[in-house]
Amino acid sequence: MRTIIPMSSGPTPPREVRNARLAVNAMFFTNGAIVANLVPRYPEIKAALGLSNAVYGFAIAAMPVGAIVAGLGAGWFIRRYGSARVATYGTMLASLFILGAGLSPALALFALALFTVGAADAIIDVAQNAHGLRVQRRYGKSIINSFHAFWSMGAVAGGLMAAAAIALDLPLGIHLAISAALFTVVAFLAQRHALPGRDGDEQAIASPGDVAEETRRGVNWRIVAVLAALSLICIGGSVVEDLGTSWASLYLQTLGAPAALAAFGFVALVGAQFVGRILGDWFVNRWGERTVARTGGLLIAAGMGLALAFPTIPGTVAGFAAAGLGCATLVPAAMHAADNIRGLKAGTGLTIVSWLLRVGFLVSPPIVGTIADNVSLRMGLLIVPAAGLAVALLASVLEGRKSN
Repeated sequence: MRTIIPMSSGPTPPREVRNARLAVNAMFFTNGAIVANLVPRYPEIKAALGLSNAVYGFAIAAMPVGAIVAGLGAGWFIRRYGSARVATYGTMLASLFILGAGLSPALALFALALFTVGAADAIIDVAQNAHGLRVQRRYGKSIINSFHAFWSMGAVAGGLMAAAAIALDLPLGIHLAISAALFTVVAFLAQRHALPGRDGDEQAIASPGDVAEETRRGVNWRIVAVLAALSLICIGGSVVEDLGTSWASLYLQTLGAPAALAAFGFVALVGAQFVGRILGDWFVNRWGERTVARTGGLLIAAGMGLALAFPTIPGTVAGFAAAGLGCATLVPAAMHAADNIRGLKAGTGLTIVSWLLRVGFLVSPPIVGTIADNVSLRMGLLIVPAAGLAVALLASVLEGRKSN
């Protein structure tokens, strides 16, 4: 891996940079909140459309399919329109697509709406991270985990909004229209305080042509092995998050939890993930990415393993919370390591790993749904502790503790 020069604390950044940090916080917050308003209402949509677990799993897999299709095009949009503008207008479109998913009268329209949500979300994700990295360079120290913490905070807020809407019997269309209007306004306000000028640091986002050039040029077996391990860590972290998002409410309902209470499986996961991301930079600076990731993987395996072995409503909520805490820093750690692989053009490793992590979002819901229909949802969710164990085993490719 390339030698990394430690970032210094430096003087207090100017006001425009501090305002831009708040703007990026708001971008991440809205991105977490808009999808989270839909997630706890998945059981309601599933019942209204009369879907089996397997069909439901394939339907929600349309979201990562859209992300895979659109993800490599994010760099073009950012270079042409700027990261802040892309994140803002992407948020507006994603909110409308989410409203469309909630109001879809048929399976095909529901899947199509989720496909467009996934496409928009993939581009938003790259754009807000690109702008966040611009701000981080102005700060001269690591602040990226704090941005991801605001995503988790937004997801908690969105989940609580959905739980309240369910408890109040608020119609799905009205609920999602309120969410779309509110967070679109927040996104546009954030754009006003983003960093001015063109994005000058987007060389860290490789284009499809860059990736193809690296592939034609050829890489050695070590780079391939490291990329594979980092991709699996990234996929492991994303699978844990995605299965909690897609199945927590449904699983808690199978244990007898009412709909409003069942939403707290998802809220517990993203709430604990928020705590892990707030503390993540401190943990990593003290113990290194390798130890933090290995501990996180074991926490996922133990927490969800015990919850599934001894199923109760409180224990399951606690298990999803343990999984959220354990996966908090996995994706940022894998992306950071991928972006610093010696022998690859800048941005290529990051782009490849970022794109491949969507595979986890694509394959996990249909697998869990199929197992749930043929065995039980409880057995399908065993993928979560299995992913935790895989991360613990692969964490050796990450950076260890830096010597003082």
